[in-house]
Amino acid sequence: TSHQGGYSHDAVVHALQKCGIRHIDTAKRYGCESLLQKAIKESGVKREDLWITTKLWHSDYGYENTKKACLESCERLGVEYLDLYLIHWPDAHVPGKSNREVRAETWRAMEELYEKGLCRSIGVSNFLISHLEQLREDCVITPHVNQVEYHPFQRPQELVDYCRSRHIVFEGYCPLAKGEALTHPNIIQLAKKYGRTPAQICIRWSIQNGIVTIPKSTKAERIQENCKVFDFTIAEDDVEILNGMHDGRHVSWDPSLIV
Repeated sequence: TSHQGGYSHDAVVHALQKCGIRHIDTAKRYGCESLLQKAIKESGVKREDLWITTKLWHSDYGYENTKKACLESCERLGVEYLDLYLIHWPDAHVPGKSNREVRAETWRAMEELYEKGLCRSIGVSNFLISHLEQLREDCVITPHVNQVEYHPFQRPQELVDYCRSRHIVFEGYCPLAKGEALTHPNIIQLAKKYGRTPAQICIRWSIQNGIVTIPKSTKAERIQENCKVFDFTIAEDDVEILNGMHDGRHVSWDPSLIV
């Protein structure tokens, strides 16, 4: 799910009932947590079979605010715990305090939520090596996950390697570069070669690079298409072609200016 029209009740129910999808990625920022509660109930899938990720928006950063926001997200989602809770963005926007201070204070609350079992795992989103290094110095628990933009034009390999060296799971969002990748000649050519769609090529490439890949769609047929990526493999030479397309562009936010 996402903000700006990134939610469809029917698509979520379809994904859960017909596609075997069990990971739901949402955020307070997307404004659809309570809508998801209805869709999950309607799907008939048991809570314990789902992996539910939501995110803390910067308006709720800070020690007490974080704990309160987590409980509110749980309430909207109709769950007693979260499988994964993420700090959504490294910029804190708190007057009189540095981003680093606010992130550390927020993370201490996340650690507490994890220790109490309210969050089965905790992580961050859009964090770069510098942000992760500061957290490492200021806090106790290493984030379990870092969720970052990842597609053929934005392949931050240094960050991926850093996360792996620290046992941080790297999750990639926007695997289709918000559609920009689907019209690129290289990707169209590979789609023809493998008898697949451009979207399937992008998703399969991301998975083969060892990335936990989270595509988004509000259309049932697209969700179905996005799931059919486990019955073929892209040859190493072709993976290298896609790896070589990195040009550093962001289709989402760019966290590189945030200290």
